[in-house]
Amino acid sequence: MAEVSTVVQQPPEFIEAAAKPFITQLQQVTGGLKEADLSKVYGPQFTAGLGALTQQALGKAGGLGAYEPYLQQAAALTGPTAYQAYMSPYQQDVIGTTLAEFDVQAQKGLPALAQQAISAGAFGGGREGVQRAEYMSASDRNRAALQAQLLQQGFGQAQNLAQQDYLRNIQLAQQAPALAGQQISALTTLGGLQQSQAQAELAAQQQLAQQQLMQPLQATQALGAGITGLIAGYPGSTQTQTQPSPTPLQTALGAGATLAGVYRAFT
Repeated sequence: MAEVSTVVQQPPEFIEAAAKPFITQLQQVTGGLKEADLSKVYGPQFTAGLGALTQQALGKAGGLGAYEPYLQQAAALTGPTAYQAYMSPYQQDVIGTTLAEFDVQAQKGLPALAQQAISAGAFGGGREGVQRAEYMSASDRNRAALQAQLLQQGFGQAQNLAQQDYLRNIQLAQQAPALAGQQISALTTLGGLQQSQAQAELAAQQQLAQQQLMQPLQATQALGAGITGLIAGYPGSTQTQTQPSPTPLQTALGAGATLAGVYRAFT
């Protein structure tokens, strides 16, 4: 009875011995990756937060509204009585002293009138009285004009001081937020550099953590690539498996089935 042969291609024994633990190791590594805590390599701990300089800049943001007090003070200097706060406290003393000296000088002119009346032979008469009255009226007008001039000078000085203070407050209202903005801008720039450096360091740490996580898989892949190269370089051995041929009865049944099929096809 004839036999049937089957050819089986198998790798060399040393390659098969290396492939079996490789498969076990690959299963373990891939299973470990599925169970790995990815938060160790992906998480907020690898995002740089705001640095001290940036936080300081945020803390100074309130300085942008520093103009408000100066505007309020400037507004208070626009009313009709704003000058009063800038009047000299010694103005009345100055005016009083000046008028008192004026009165002294005015009194010194009366004896000259009397002397003129005596020389004219009109001392004590109506003519002298008219001259005295005119003199005193002129003196009073000059006194009032002097007082008004002193008051006007004080008022003008107070007005000028109020106007200067108003302009000063307006300038401060403009400068305060500008200076605060410059300081905030400088702190923000420095804080950005600080945060970029911190983020670069965290990115390096994250990359290291990822490499450590993937290192077993990469090593296993390298091992698998080496085994694949060995298989390509060593075709392996050929094994022949022999099986008994069909019995006459099996052959006859097969032939009969074939003939019956042909007969049905023609009829």
